[in-house]
Amino acid sequence: MTDFKGKVVLITGAGKGSGRELAKGFAKHGAIVAANDISPNNVEDVVGEINAGGGQARAYIEDVAKKVGAQALVKQVEDDFGRIDILVNHAAVEPRSPLLDMDEWDWHRTLDVNLTGAFLMTQSVGRVMREQGGGVIINLISDAGRDEHPMRAVFFASMAGLEAFSQQAANELAPYGIRVHAVRTNTNLEAILDLCRSTS
Repeated sequence: MTDFKGKVVLITGAGKGSGRELAKGFAKHGAIVAANDISPNNVEDVVGEINAGGGQARAYIEDVAKKVGAQALVKQVEDDFGRIDILVNHAAVEPRSPLLDMDEWDWHRTLDVNLTGAFLMTQSVGRVMREQGGGVIINLISDAGRDEHPMRAVFFASMAGLEAFSQQAANELAPYGIRVHAVRTNTNLEAILDLCRSTS
């Protein structure tokens, strides 16, 4: 299927988990996949798999929790492909330690990656999309295991913040033709593709 042919999809945290599966799914539907991760190992594997299968993908190694990294990533993708039609914010970290023993560094790093990273990417890509006349931003939210795994306070705090941020971003960016969706990570691929199809 080629219903996303020529569309540029930027996915953060594309080396593993839902980000990896979305990268392969969009590629199978004809999209050009800009796959980002902080480490080259896994993301280069998925890019190689996509390209070997006849798709089109390129790896970008940046830390999206840092403003310089996020802006450099967006500029490079725009320079390479001329546009960004869909952004998927998937990059996340998930420390598991008891609240009373949690290191402050883990707290800050989790919020930086899971929440600040999504803000920085939404802001930078949103500016590109505003100039293009529209686009779609998908923020992946995980609440799986909330009851079964009590030692994930900072992770679930970041997910709650990301969901609230998504709702407000959707309101603010709608006038520019940019749609923002908070999507559960257990949502099937086809449902996520459907949310993006009006740009294809």
